[in-house]
Amino acid sequence: MSPDEYPKLAAVEDRMGYFRALHGRLERALVGELGASAAILDAGCGTGGLIRRLAPQHPGWTWTALDASPLACDFARSRVSAGVSVVEAAVEQLPFPDASFDAVVSADVLYHVDDDLAALREFRRVLRPGGCVVINVPAHRWLFSYHDVAVHARRRYALREVREKLAVAGFAPSDETHWNALLLPLVFVRRKLLPAPAGGSDVEPWPAWQESLFAAAMQLERIWHRQVGSLPCGTSILAVAHCPRD
Repeated sequence: MSPDEYPKLAAVEDRMGYFRALHGRLERALVGELGASAAILDAGCGTGGLIRRLAPQHPGWTWTALDASPLACDFARSRVSAGVSVVEAAVEQLPFPDASFDAVVSADVLYHVDDDLAALREFRRVLRPGGCVVINVPAHRWLFSYHDVAVHARRRYALREVREKLAVAGFAPSDETHWNALLLPLVFVRRKLLPAPAGGSDVEPWPAWQESLFAAAMQLERIWHRQVGSLPCGTSILAVAHCPRD
């Protein structure tokens, strides 16, 4: 990711609606998979927002943060608790022994990586048998825009592609869903039809009306997912898969 994006991310990650929704989805996925005590790797931790939000709520979870960017690691170290280990390394070459973690979570990271399949294979290697990986990636190649260019994205994903890559990496059949579906038309208009913002990416504080609209849309999507199932489209894909038990 561009170095210019990390200060922007650190400034808004604790309060921007997108990150609250993303972290909430990741938390619900992890709670559904883990007990009160678990070792978790945040693979591509950025400025540490996920751990900063979840660690106080789940004191039995032990976190390790990892990012390839020295700048991201510096931000993360300044923002998470002193008990969290922050490691500078690439997700394609994790510096941990086999079967080190109960869960690996990787939020909006794989689309930056040249060899995302190598990263997924590393996630599987460091997971204990029966452990889970929870990933979030941006959806729909046709939505590639100025925002992806600004954050140095390599790709956006189709749902089938996520499922197939997880399978090739050795994971058991996965569960995937799109999300941020209701606001997809507005995102399309902003990113594909209107001029790019001066700041490059869409990582910036939202006005109150936008935060309220997003929060309402996310609440409706949670109800849909709980009562109906996976969403057929959306700006992001969340996937959960398991390391097979030996």
